[in-house]
Amino acid sequence: MTAYDIIIAPIVSEHSIGLTSEKKYTFRVHPRANKYQIKDAVEEIFNVKVSAVNTMNVKGKPKRQGKHEGTTRNWKKAIVSLSPESKEIEFFEGI
Repeated sequence: MTAYDIIIAPIVSEHSIGLTSEKKYTFRVHPRANKYQIKDAVEEIFNVKVSAVNTMNVKGKPKRQGKHEGTTRNWKKAIVSLSPESKEIEFFEGI
């Protein structure tokens, strides 16, 4: 997997934007990616130094359309902490 296959999308929510002041950034990642792959991918894409990666599997929510029931897909989320001397990720600036 390449770095762009591992990092799918940034998660932009009120809580994740609040974490940017602590140099923590939230991403949706490939479900089979481990912490080492996520760390290397963020460092390669954004040219920053990562100090820690926390991951969690998010369970899909139950949904229904009329009489048909199902769930949304399960997905994986990663919270990446940058080192204090690292620069900030420009993608989250101005949000």
